[in-house]
Amino acid sequence: MKVLGLASLLNDIGSEMIFPLLPSFLLGFLGGNKFFLGMIEGVADSVASLLKLWSGGRSDQVGRRKGFVLFGYSLAAVTRPLIGFIVAPWQLLAIRVGDRIGKGVRSSPRDALIADSTDASVRGRAFGFNQAMDHLGAAIGPLLAAGFLWIWPDAMRTLFLLTIVPGLLVVLLLVFMLKETPATQPPKERIHLTLAPFDHNFRRYLLALVIFTLGNSSDAFLLVRAGELGIPAKSIPLLWCVFHIVKSSSNLILGRAVDKFGARPMIIIGWLVYAVVYIAFGLATTAWQIWGLFLCYALFYGFTEPAEKTLVTEIVGNERRGLAYGWYNFSVGIATLPASLIFGALYQLFGPLAAFGSGAALALVAMILLLGVRVQLNAK
Repeated sequence: MKVLGLASLLNDIGSEMIFPLLPSFLLGFLGGNKFFLGMIEGVADSVASLLKLWSGGRSDQVGRRKGFVLFGYSLAAVTRPLIGFIVAPWQLLAIRVGDRIGKGVRSSPRDALIADSTDASVRGRAFGFNQAMDHLGAAIGPLLAAGFLWIWPDAMRTLFLLTIVPGLLVVLLLVFMLKETPATQPPKERIHLTLAPFDHNFRRYLLALVIFTLGNSSDAFLLVRAGELGIPAKSIPLLWCVFHIVKSSSNLILGRAVDKFGARPMIIIGWLVYAVVYIAFGLATTAWQIWGLFLCYALFYGFTEPAEKTLVTEIVGNERRGLAYGWYNFSVGIATLPASLIFGALYQLFGPLAAFGSGAALALVAMILLLGVRVQLNAK
């Protein structure tokens, strides 16, 4: 699905032109704090998670996915530039929720659309490609932002407004170029958003994801940590750019490895990398260490992103694929709110080691639970 990959590329150019700047914008210009930052990211992603569940099941029922994908990207394109007008923290919360609503509507149908149109033997590669394009856009966006602010250092709000350009390009691309492969024949009965169609094996996988996500707060806190250890604000977009270049490359390479070695071993390795890197973030004392840790942290995404979505298809059947991805995205998203709130509170009250250490511990617990998940390879 090259069109979806290009859409992800353009969307993340717009998104990541502004995301690395949001923590400093909130803390420095809008008068917010770290706890409110955690609330913004947690609430926004939790709202998205509810919609990911609904949109996945609904796309199964109607037998089409494109409309959900188009609406989701369109909403993000419209809401994101509004950050250029805001003057209060609650307004940033409202806009981030609107942006994440768009993500919630499109994510599960998009994942199911990719799975529908690819053979099981190359599914890890397909998801890896889509995530690689996503991260490539996330690398280009901060680079454009850094160049813009280098020339016009006081024009941050104008930069936010300019994100409407890649957003509109995404919409035009999907309208005129996305040709949908018909989904599996929709079930005749009404779809209910429950776990009843799935066995205990899939539920164990979802539980492992929830536990891991409870320790996986917003990456915005990593940018806060970078600023604390001496990374200047003007260098943050460059750090974010390099971070996403490594994420993109690792998704392309390790997505192929998922097809060769299986999804579950790749996730286990990725969660172990995550635990080690998070402890290191808590113990870091200098700016150069942050650069190295961001590069190592990017590998975690390469190990896990293609593998987690591929494992869904290795556990469940074809008929409820959209609903399965809905539950996958819901499980990840619903734990994001408490994760970011808890992390923000620990960071504010007890410092970075307590916050990052708790994330590492939960990753290890999730890894142990994942060892009990059986891979059935029953979805072609």
